[in-house]
Amino acid sequence: MNKEQIINALKFVHDPDLHKDVVSLGMIEDIEIDGNKVNMKLVLTTPACPMKDKMKNDCIKAIQGRVDPYAEVNVELVSRTTTRRGPDSTMLKGVKNIVAVVSGKGGVGKSTVAANLAVSLSKLGAKVGLLDADIYGPSVPLMFDLTNAHPTAREVEGKTILEPIEKYGIKLLSIGFFVDPNKALVWRGPMASNYFTQMLTGGDWGELDYLVIDMPPGTGDIHLTLVQTVPVTGAAIVTTPQDVALADARKAYNMFTTDSVKVPVLGIVENMAWFTPAELPENKYYIFGKEGGKRFAEEIGVPLLGQIPLVQSICESGDSGTPVSLLDEKSPASLAFRMLAESVAQQIAIRNATIDPTQIVEIKS
Repeated sequence: MNKEQIINALKFVHDPDLHKDVVSLGMIEDIEIDGNKVNMKLVLTTPACPMKDKMKNDCIKAIQGRVDPYAEVNVELVSRTTTRRGPDSTMLKGVKNIVAVVSGKGGVGKSTVAANLAVSLSKLGAKVGLLDADIYGPSVPLMFDLTNAHPTAREVEGKTILEPIEKYGIKLLSIGFFVDPNKALVWRGPMASNYFTQMLTGGDWGELDYLVIDMPPGTGDIHLTLVQTVPVTGAAIVTTPQDVALADARKAYNMFTTDSVKVPVLGIVENMAWFTPAELPENKYYIFGKEGGKRFAEEIGVPLLGQIPLVQSICESGDSGTPVSLLDEKSPASLAFRMLAESVAQQIAIRNATIDPTQIVEIKS
């Protein structure tokens, strides 16, 4: 065996998402041959790649099938999360992908989805940050059991830099860390936008694969401030199956795809897709309607990123400060959020391979 034979064999292995062979994609590195032993690296576009085992096995089969059936092939999986942020980006330089989790209305579980998405991405090996941008209803302090936490700040060249709080392997910032949780925030839009910008650009986020941003419901000042401040990789829209939620989810979709914004929509998350009681884990009761989010995704031509069941453990874990994704990995809720994280990472990799670098949006009016 020689390296040329190995490379030619691997040209028959394709990335299922990018539809190109792993050699032309530059995913093969450090091929070493010692007798009938082959060691190599397969470089993935994300540590949360849902197809990594298939691609690894395909590499082994290609070498054994096209070069030497007795070859002992060791494929080491490594990951380098892709990004399409321009090399001249100065804002949040170490953040490879910025993901906005949005909803057209409140009450659809957007914050729960954002928190568990961040946790699941981290568990899959990614470096993750979570910014709670829901200025008037911050949830991160409660959902991560940090109601009494206060980030530290330092001055650097006249600018205040905030140190995110780390918990469960995630860097966290929320307006809830800085205000009395028992008092309502009576702020006009510009003031809320200023605080959001301070957390976004003044946070010491460091090197991240994904910065997940839990946006406020609706389409308003904070959304415009986000797209005008940093280049957003894509948006994930959360809805429940019922028509009233879908009507507002459509507005969120229209905002991000309008000609003046043009932020890619990664897909739809259908939350509370069905109710499953703990004592009957195989049963599904469609109390908010059936597959409304799925039909909406098909209608607008974007992926259905996931369907999250309505189960008691999700509510209880959020209230106790331990997101359900940290609990039993075999539970329906944990599995659903893991699949969601894999889908989001998958769509970001596809988006980064097929769409031009993101740009900060310029809105004149």
